Amino acid sequence: MMKIKRSASVRWTGGLKEGRGEISTQTGALSAYPYGFASRFEGTPGSNPEELIGAAHASCFTMAFTLILSKAGFTPAQLDTQAVVALEQQGDAFVIPSIALTLKAAIPGIDEATFNELATLAKLNCPVSKVLNAEITLDAELV
Repeated sequence: MMKIKRSASVRWTGGLKEGRGEISTQTGALSAYPYGFASRFEGTPGSNPEELIGAAHASCFTMAFTLILSKAGFTPAQLDTQAVVALEQQGDAFVIPSIALTLKAAIPGIDEATFNELATLAKLNCPVSKVLNAEITLDAELV
């Protein structure tokens, strides 16, 4: 049985609004990459948790879809997936109530019904979809 562990870490200094954080990943894809209140809420340069969740979800979904496609005998020419993660204030707290996945796919030989069925399977079975407790939608378009 395969068990894989991946890690990411954050270093934060200072208070919430004036503080600064740095995100690093085990692979080095991110190394002391900046994030903070301003990059999360005010649009300044740097990253934020929501875009990282979106990147993780889009990449996981796309890999799951590729696996499902290959098991069904299809090889995608191209898959472009976007994940839009909503962050909303509810009372005094912030929540992530939804993630909208949008897939644009070029897959030779697949029909629309099969495409939608397999894309939905990928959305339901992607490990990141399973770990998130948010409404996850998928808008899949065969191009």
